[in-house]
Amino acid sequence: MFESRYFVWWSCLLATVLCAVAAWASSDGWWWGAALFAVPTFIGVVDMTQRRSSVRRNYPVMANFRFLFESIRPEIRQYFLEDDNIAEPYSRVQRSIVYQRAKNVLDKRPFGTQLDVYAARYEWINHSMVPSEIDSHDFRVTVGGPQCAHPYSCSVFNISAMSYGALSAQAITALNEGAKRGGFYHDTGEGSISKYHREPGGDLMWEIGSGYFGCRDEHGQFSAERFRENAAIEQVKMIELKLSQGAKPGHGGILPAAKVSEEISRARGVPMGVDCVSPPKHSAFSTPRGLMEFIGQLRELSGGKPVGFKLAVGHPWEWFAIAKAIMETGIQPDFIVVDGGEGGTGAAPLEFSNHVGAPLVEALLLVHNTLVGLNLRGQVKIAAAGKVVTAFDVARTIALGADWCNAARGFMFALGCIQSQSCHTSKCPTGVATQDPSRARALDVPDKANRVMQFHENTLKALKELLSAAGLVHPEQLGPEHVIRRISTTEVRSLAALYHWVKPGELLEGTPEHPVFKVFWHQASAESFSAPPSVLSMRTTKQT
Repeated sequence: MFESRYFVWWSCLLATVLCAVAAWASSDGWWWGAALFAVPTFIGVVDMTQRRSSVRRNYPVMANFRFLFESIRPEIRQYFLEDDNIAEPYSRVQRSIVYQRAKNVLDKRPFGTQLDVYAARYEWINHSMVPSEIDSHDFRVTVGGPQCAHPYSCSVFNISAMSYGALSAQAITALNEGAKRGGFYHDTGEGSISKYHREPGGDLMWEIGSGYFGCRDEHGQFSAERFRENAAIEQVKMIELKLSQGAKPGHGGILPAAKVSEEISRARGVPMGVDCVSPPKHSAFSTPRGLMEFIGQLRELSGGKPVGFKLAVGHPWEWFAIAKAIMETGIQPDFIVVDGGEGGTGAAPLEFSNHVGAPLVEALLLVHNTLVGLNLRGQVKIAAAGKVVTAFDVARTIALGADWCNAARGFMFALGCIQSQSCHTSKCPTGVATQDPSRARALDVPDKANRVMQFHENTLKALKELLSAAGLVHPEQLGPEHVIRRISTTEVRSLAALYHWVKPGELLEGTPEHPVFKVFWHQASAESFSAPPSVLSMRTTKQT
């Protein structure tokens, strides 16, 4: 209570008391000073006791200046810039849209289009002269191939992986409660299943990373027995093996011993007082064939629940090697989650977050085209994540080949995240990304759970309106021909014409006319993730 964030309020309180004492002692005008300082003191009391704004609860009095300045500036200065630096303004737009939908505020704008429709990369969906009528916005996808005994009907928009430990207990509880109310799933992140995931009762996608948290033995290796115990939980609807994540692919992580609380220790199955390490790679397998066999083992141990894997696409030959392993072993994942390189995290080296991993569009196209070329696309579903926030983001991503989308950023905004970029310091001003109990308590779980549910519901309602305008009735009908992109001030292309699309079964008959497939497909092997001879030859030439 005596932290620096309460300094202004304590100063006002002290000034009020001193002025009141002086007025009582001298009776010569000090009452005016007491009255003046009593106003912000009272505002601070209201801030700390209200439950709608986490920032005001954590920063009484001071937070009101932030909201004042925010209210008098233009809500959206611009959507896109002419140069490549488009991330910051677009992020502001996304945040504004999420806040409106999470709070159930009318998300309408006067005075027409606020975009530069002649800017490169401007995109739109073509509408139909005969709009459709859609009864429900609850669009579902059935996940579970022929080798799955318990298929799961999931929403087309779900909460992406965020671990307990990275987020506070209150944030995890609110997310899961929102998921339960809205009928969509909540990805646990690789920090495994905590009591805060369990108590609300929302559907879970259990993510298993290289640390095997929640299913590891005392040496940090995979434990089939512990996996079976957690996989049997009714809430666990699907199981996701994380090979890499878009925010920092190929990079491990460490949760310092000081941050390993009793609850985190119990959820992850790690001892307290010891650094919690996530290695850069898995120890349960070392080859693409081994990966598929491990997927098959997880599905059997889970009793037949949908099992898949998540990856940020890196070397194309490694993905091709996995695809060949699927064909050669006959073991099919029920789904693949493609995580774009633009994905976020609470802490990652700058070079990794900005320059490692393929962006979502390129990664999604490679995975989708490969499965189509092998006639596997009908059996293996694809999910996608990577700055997917708005209904148009969902529509465009599905048009490019995804079956459903996951989002972390949007649901963080719904919880109240203001992008203070202090996640790694545990000093999050909204109580979302912190393990400091005094800060986390500012996040009111019932209120934020309702906002999570409302953001999901209003986003899908907006998606329904987009589909209706296009004359469609379900997102699965979206194709690349529906989305148009401006590539210069005088040229536009549909996504169908802009990208190369592999024909069904084409990889079984030959090599598609696509440079990546032509160079790497035939050289990839299900027996190894190693670079093919063509790459090794280029390295040798360079060294020579």
